[in-house]
Amino acid sequence: MARRLLIAQAAVLTALGLGIFVKEIPGLIREIRIWRMVGLRGGPRRPR
Repeated sequence: MARRLLIAQAAVLTALGLGIFVKEIPGLIREIRIWRMVGLRGGPRRPR
C-alpha cells in the first residue's frame, strides 16, 4: 500500500514538473533568441 502511494506521488510530481516546464518553453526560447542577438557566447570575441 505504501509503495503504491509513493509511486502515485512520484507520478503527480513528475506531471507537475513537466507541466511547468512545457509552460515555460516559450519564455526560454525568447531568452535564447535574446542571448544570440546580444552575442553572449562563450569563448573569445571576434574583432570588430
